[in-house]
Amino acid sequence: MGYQFGSLAGLRVIDLSRVLAGPLCTQILGDHGADVIKVEARSGDDTRRWGPPFVGKGSSAYYEGLNRNKRNVCLDLKSDSGRSRLHTLLDSADVLVENFRHGTLESWGLSDETIRTRWPRLVHCRITGFGSEGPRGGLPGYDAVAQALGGLMSVNGEADGPPLKVGVPVVDMVTGFYAVNGIMFALHERGHSGLGQLVDLSLFDTSLSLLHPHSASWLADGTEAKRSGSAHPTIQPYDSFDALDGQIFIAVGNDDQFDRFCEFLGVPALATDPRFRTNGDRVRNRLDLKAVLSPLIAALTRGALDEELRARGIPAGVVQSVSEALTDEQARARSMVLELAGRKTLGIPIKLSRTPGSVAAPPRLLGQDTEEIFDEETVEGRAD
Repeated sequence: MGYQFGSLAGLRVIDLSRVLAGPLCTQILGDHGADVIKVEARSGDDTRRWGPPFVGKGSSAYYEGLNRNKRNVCLDLKSDSGRSRLHTLLDSADVLVENFRHGTLESWGLSDETIRTRWPRLVHCRITGFGSEGPRGGLPGYDAVAQALGGLMSVNGEADGPPLKVGVPVVDMVTGFYAVNGIMFALHERGHSGLGQLVDLSLFDTSLSLLHPHSASWLADGTEAKRSGSAHPTIQPYDSFDALDGQIFIAVGNDDQFDRFCEFLGVPALATDPRFRTNGDRVRNRLDLKAVLSPLIAALTRGALDEELRARGIPAGVVQSVSEALTDEQARARSMVLELAGRKTLGIPIKLSRTPGSVAAPPRLLGQDTEEIFDEETVEGRAD
């Protein structure tokens, strides 16, 4: 049953995942109408306690931001009865999402072979730190560890500063997005073969996949990436600058934009300076270029810069705080902040014209829907 709307109405997803990547994946599926049943142990998802701030009835804002549009079941999967009830749910499921350590499901009698044999149409999405192969195979992993081992920290930070992790859990989040894609690929293929398959993702793989363009440069000629702060390694000027009243990011992507940028700043001759004539020239002479541009930009307010550069078709944006970004007129225009059960929540970034998603229901209490869901299974003849 679940929430009947959207492009995925009728798809049933069993969510055994915890923390971020898996729950984000299943929330996206739920936002587009899948009947997502989140299964939690009696202790609950760890992130229910990751606060303050706490909202609702004791859940953290962290948990609430990843678990809307799901129904909630509480099961002890270490017990025979809990596993039996999970089997009942899988009998009617299209997708299983889990992020247990390698071997955990197998220890509960749910090996890959058992899942493939008993539920041949099931798409099984597994998210781990490192996969099952290699010297780190089977080890637990968190976003920051993947950023460190996967090279992301080495390219993040100021040129004269230490490596830094990205300020959001980018590896976890992109793994969640990859998981959605992998699930949809597998469901599409199931339409032809009638069979499900394993969708295997790891945080380490995701971290490596995010290294572009540094990975492409190293694979091409062995160029080792260096930290460059907010600047781009292969485009200039593509950097943050200090304006009169704060910072602005200016992204000049081609020579024509650079011509217009120089004209706006009142230094048209800069565009024909041999040091800066082409993007390659500007990259090679980036420090000289920034030394020329910085005082010109520092004399103007960031609002004036933003407005004038936009009018000239030059990509730019004020460096906003989280609160400024979430209250920006563009965020309102795109319905990216919504009200749900009296609280604000992020909107849906994937917008479909005929079958739009919906922010339909807030996160549920631990085990709130357990009996209702198993009553449905019995009535519909799905129980073992």
